[in-house]
Amino acid sequence: MNNLIVTCVLIAVTLSAVLAIVAFWLPQMSPDYEKLSPYECGFDPLGSARLPFSLRFFLVAILFLLFDLEIALLLPLPWGDQLSCPLTTFLWASTVLLLLTIGLIYEWLQGGLEWAE
Repeated sequence: MNNLIVTCVLIAVTLSAVLAIVAFWLPQMSPDYEKLSPYECGFDPLGSARLPFSLRFFLVAILFLLFDLEIALLLPLPWGDQLSCPLTTFLWASTVLLLLTIGLIYEWLQGGLEWAE
């Protein structure tokens, strides 16, 4: 049993080392002008590609993820009426929806959903 474990570990370490060496030495390291350009869509770059994103973009993305997860949390709700107390399931789902709706209204009133500044 001990010999089998040592053999498996030895094979795994050897295979990992060989793959790491091949991956390090195999690629060609000769970038050309096209590869170094910031855009590869066929257009010449008009400005710097290193401009930071607006923080508002990330806020809208996080809000989208939040409400997308809300849908995933509420998917099992139709099967909740098969439980012994479906009223409890309905109350918990309503609480989640109410909290998210209050958060959306707050964000809307604060101007967080306005794309243009």
